[in-house]
Amino acid sequence: MNVRIISGLYGGRIIDAPDRRSTHAMSERARNALFNSIASELEGARVLDAFAGSGSLGIEALSRGASYTVFIEKDRIAAKIIQKNLDLLKIQDGKVIKTTVSNWLETSDEELFDVILADPPYHDPQFSTVTRLFGLLKPGALMVLSHSGKGEVPSKTGVVVVDNRSYGNLNLTLYRRDA
Repeated sequence: MNVRIISGLYGGRIIDAPDRRSTHAMSERARNALFNSIASELEGARVLDAFAGSGSLGIEALSRGASYTVFIEKDRIAAKIIQKNLDLLKIQDGKVIKTTVSNWLETSDEELFDVILADPPYHDPQFSTVTRLFGLLKPGALMVLSHSGKGEVPSKTGVVVVDNRSYGNLNLTLYRRDA
């Protein structure tokens, strides 16, 4: 399977993606709308692509001006594909970590992030893990949660929902940490 980077430095480039059994790629329409809406957040940003899958969200962020992206992906094949894509595009401002987001949170000493892109599996949204990601947001920083359905989404004191968008069965909830 292939995914096209939409805009920016790597716009139009095609990257590999794992087959749909192990990951779900966000549609190009939804990615384009999302990244157009958060474009001003990306210039020079440190980005976390949690549940990275193909890495298309983190690579799109780098393409549009992010300074560095950490990709967290538990699937061995998907993590290898992300690294292959970074190598293909000659991206050195990214790091792929093969583990679960939950395990990474237990052991990470990463700095805080300007933008967190969280796209957990729809069949296992891992909202308790997603809630822990809020703690990695810099003051005033943005987190985007991709999820199915319009049900309950995680919340935490000091982090507010600033937008909700729907694209078919995909829902995006945008959060901002209090400054």
